[in-house]
Amino acid sequence: MAFTLPDLPFASDALESSHMSAQTLSFHHGKHHAAYVTNLNKLIEGTDLADKSLEEIIQISFKDPSKVGIFNNAAQVWNHTFFWNSLKPGGGGEPTGALADKIKADFGSFDKFKEEFKNAAATQFGSGWAWLVLDNGTLKVTKTPNAELPLVHGQTPLLTLDVWEHAYYLDFQNRRPDYIQNFLDNLVNWDFAAENLAKAA
Repeated sequence: MAFTLPDLPFASDALESSHMSAQTLSFHHGKHHAAYVTNLNKLIEGTDLADKSLEEIIQISFKDPSKVGIFNNAAQVWNHTFFWNSLKPGGGGEPTGALADKIKADFGSFDKFKEEFKNAAATQFGSGWAWLVLDNGTLKVTKTPNAELPLVHGQTPLLTLDVWEHAYYLDFQNRRPDYIQNFLDNLVNWDFAAENLAKAA
């Protein structure tokens, strides 16, 4: 089955007031994400992976060095779709309910979580991702290079931040720390993270 580019979960200009421009989304979703979908479809066409789910393709190709191109494109399709859902207009602030309680229990405080998340996102050398994950029942912050993602390490992702340069360069140039802070202050979708935690419980 051919994969298709999923629609953004919000209008392309919905994050303008939160410092993520429609131009960034046009390039990031309409060009980068779309290219991963196109490349993946070409790579799996006519192969035994063509009828597999995206998650199955990721797990199979991660374990096979000869399929690194398939893994990179499949994982980036998954990562970007997850990233769009980690954002929302008027997001940011602090989580509530069970997620807030879990963050406090596992990190000590919400501020400690933010400190760890900002550090992971800022110190990921080159391209990659920062994640909040559930790992054996405990919330952790992690980072992955390039297309790598928590699924291949047995972790359940709750939310992510894309720290590839194309995610922020048009709006923040080389100021990655400002982009990270803006994500936490104005964009992070805590409802999505809470839903993912509830599903994993």
